[in-house]
Amino acid sequence: MTTSSLTQDYPAILSGDHESPCLSLYQPTHRRHPENDQDRIRFRNLVKQMEESLRQKYPKRDVAPLLKPFEDLADDRMFWNHNADGLAILSAPGLFRVYKLQRPVAELVVVADSFHTKPLMRITQSAERYHILGLSRDSFKIYEGNRDAVGEMLPIEGVAQTAAALIGKDTDSREGAHRTYGPGGDAARHGTDVKQDVADRDTEQFFRAVDRAVMQHCSQPSGMRLILAALPEHHHLFRTISSNPLLMKEALDVHPDSLTLDALRERAWQLVQPHYLQRLAGLVEAFGKAAANAQGSEALDAIAKAAIEGRIATLLIEADRLIPGTVDVDAGKIIPGDLADPNVDDVLDDLGERVLKAGGEVIIVPAERMPTKSGAAAIFRF
Repeated sequence: MTTSSLTQDYPAILSGDHESPCLSLYQPTHRRHPENDQDRIRFRNLVKQMEESLRQKYPKRDVAPLLKPFEDLADDRMFWNHNADGLAILSAPGLFRVYKLQRPVAELVVVADSFHTKPLMRITQSAERYHILGLSRDSFKIYEGNRDAVGEMLPIEGVAQTAAALIGKDTDSREGAHRTYGPGGDAARHGTDVKQDVADRDTEQFFRAVDRAVMQHCSQPSGMRLILAALPEHHHLFRTISSNPLLMKEALDVHPDSLTLDALRERAWQLVQPHYLQRLAGLVEAFGKAAANAQGSEALDAIAKAAIEGRIATLLIEADRLIPGTVDVDAGKIIPGDLADPNVDDVLDDLGERVLKAGGEVIIVPAERMPTKSGAAAIFRF
């Protein structure tokens, strides 16, 4: 089973209009044995819940074709042998997306007329996320993390991870590798110097290729900060050639391979946390000023009306807060509801999707740092 790219899919595919029923499944998973032995069993149980919900909410619908992709995935042993920290699946007629997540998510199955994407919105829109570039002279790898977890990302599709493959040379074929010199000491030293020059040029070429690949496939699509993690002797060269504006000045002076994932997360978060707190403080301050000038609101009905009209520049949403209901487009207000109703979803989820569709920014904020009690805070464009 091929997994999809959350960075590439969000928000266009995830928040787009799809034929109902829209099936959303979330599950925490485990990277290692024996913890991951139960992941497939838990997944089958969630699929059973989904089937029951489908039969209840769509009694006249043939649910077998809707469930088949999930059943096929449950039978894919290779897929379950290589889990991350969480799993998200969004499925609708003609659409099936599987995302392996770098952070755990709560078990949840939602059958509705639209996808439940708030857990993914938190992952993609959180101000706390970052990338780590693990770099050596011979290879590179990318990690994605936040304050809670960090994990190695899948290799960039179509981009080699080793210097030999990426720049099209192996050690024996590089210029000067077989060059011979006279028996004198100077000539021998000269030969060594030439080999070193060639190695340095190859390293520079490799670093440039890595910089281009990371910027194109990771930094530009996500907008996330990038931390360089490499031995000290590689920092100056990479910074000299890098054109990535998201590369942080702060860095790790070790390669990730020399650290446990938890130690890597802890050291990376020490670098990111000041920037994260500064950004959140700026957003909260901007909301306070906007609200004081009638250019912002925490009232859900006012936020709903502004979202429908495409007037929200920035929307702060409280993480892990769920408000069942629907957005009445005609009346421009929130109608409370029950999640058991297939037409009802999380209001905050729906508001976030509308803001993203209109080109606004959505930031998921921890409850303790939210400036409001309503679960949302909006800054209007006008």
